[in-house]
Amino acid sequence: MSSPSSSASHTMTEEWVTGPQETQFYTRTYTPSSGAPRALIVFVHGFQEHVGRYAHIHPSFAQNGLALWTYDQRGYGRTALDKEHRSKNSSWGKTGWSDQMQDVDWAVRTAREKVSGVPVFLMGHSMGGGEVLSFVIQQSYRSPQYVETVALLAGVIVTSPLIQQTIPASKTLRWLGGKVAIISPYTLIPAAVKATDLSHSPEFNDAYVQDPLIKSTGSLRGIGEMLTEGEKLLSAGCHHWPKKIPVLFIHGDADRVTSAEATQVFFRTIDAEDKRIIIYPEGFHELQNELPDVRHKLVTDIVSFVQARNTSQSTDILPATETQPNTLERA
Repeated sequence: MSSPSSSASHTMTEEWVTGPQETQFYTRTYTPSSGAPRALIVFVHGFQEHVGRYAHIHPSFAQNGLALWTYDQRGYGRTALDKEHRSKNSSWGKTGWSDQMQDVDWAVRTAREKVSGVPVFLMGHSMGGGEVLSFVIQQSYRSPQYVETVALLAGVIVTSPLIQQTIPASKTLRWLGGKVAIISPYTLIPAAVKATDLSHSPEFNDAYVQDPLIKSTGSLRGIGEMLTEGEKLLSAGCHHWPKKIPVLFIHGDADRVTSAEATQVFFRTIDAEDKRIIIYPEGFHELQNELPDVRHKLVTDIVSFVQARNTSQSTDILPATETQPNTLERA
């Protein structure tokens, strides 16, 4: 079942799609209203949130000639909470890293079926950014079944990725949680994110607090594996990045949720032929919800990265501000 809506600049289609483990996923597809898209972004959202929180910014990519396909992750958003459409076995926080890797693999392949014939860029924010980075390195040393899907990617984009927390959770509590998770993996525990740490915008921060699709809890398995797999990116995963896959990192240096320093260490360590990092001064965790000038720059930086690495289009449309590969830029 799909439900399209359109404006002068873009069309947005909502659809429930069957994914791994027969899970029903709520999805959105954004496409330009006129002309074929030049590239496709597959977007993976962050912890506790849902794709509806990006309704103000995802159309901007379609306005720039790009298609974007996204989904409410397993255990979150409408995929977990929509009583009419969700799967019988879906519930809030019922997720784990291996499931999420399968879901990312499915997402890339499904999105290519919806929007075919264009380069595919995989993008994630926060927890979703950690998932995207983990997925790309899986194929080289942990889960070779994803190698064909990773080979489909023209590039990777991560914003405020969860590699490490800015203020790490208690090791003792994590150890205890891990033991309990063996017996009861989907037990929910408090996991509130301070709204004022998200952005400088009172409007967006208040909307986060009032959002009925956001709950301030998470499962023992979901939280524990999310933090552990993020840390593994620095301890091992950073040595297995595929050299040929371009990657863009974007992070605010005032992020109080995920560590911008850890992102910079990961950036410096990976052996990628084409890598770029942009640090936003005074930027909080959700750059997409910062004040308008920051949101505009975020879209511009991402679109520029995609266009510069889209070999199917002529170079006369590339932005003049594109920097050389393997660079660190301060916004």
